[in-house]
Amino acid sequence: MDSPASGDLVAAAPAPRIPVHDLAGKLLGHFPVRRIYCVGRNFADHAREMGATAPASKAERGHPVFFMKPADAIVIEGVVPYPPGTTDLHHEVELVVALGRDAPAGELAADDAASLVFAYGVGLDLTRRDLQSAAKAKGLPWDTGKGFDHSAPVSALLPVADAGDIESLMLSLDVNGARRQQSGLDQLIWNVPEILHELSKLYALRAGDLVFMGTPAGVAALQPGDTFDARLGDIARFQGHIVQAAV
Repeated sequence: MDSPASGDLVAAAPAPRIPVHDLAGKLLGHFPVRRIYCVGRNFADHAREMGATAPASKAERGHPVFFMKPADAIVIEGVVPYPPGTTDLHHEVELVVALGRDAPAGELAADDAASLVFAYGVGLDLTRRDLQSAAKAKGLPWDTGKGFDHSAPVSALLPVADAGDIESLMLSLDVNGARRQQSGLDQLIWNVPEILHELSKLYALRAGDLVFMGTPAGVAALQPGDTFDARLGDIARFQGHIVQAAV
């Protein structure tokens, strides 16, 4: 087989990079994204609004629900094109956890999980709800409802040393100036160390991984022209708007 000409070679695309700031807003560097893991049904009120049964105690939690998004679904500039193939794009505001250390699959003790965390941010798990619902009804995977282009807007990241006790923080989302979602992170069914421990049973976690931790109740539709303002207490904020995609 002939070797390709140099003009036929395609350079590998660089990993998406998220800015990392300190509390004063000083740019400290950039976080190269490797993978995006997402947690489903991690707030009881959202589980119920989606028609699922929420656990009444830790003993009844079972196993967390995981899915993934492509790394290049990251949006950091705040301009989000309305995706094709849907008429029902939904917002889901979430705590975003950035990992700065590796953990081989199956070897991460729950007590050691927090040491993997490098930084925190706030993001949106955008969802083509009509596609997801149709797939669920047929018992099919719902990747097309979750893992599409521009489906993971995320704020600049704040190093864990500057973040303090995140479980005391409020997660919120305003759309067009009106509050749609709000909950304390103490309401997570599975907290950050628990989720990382559970993920490590399935995957070798690596520096560069992001984990979207799940959303509270209040998910609803977004339309072209809508503005959004996602906040994680006073440590992370992401503002943006939905635009009509170019044809």
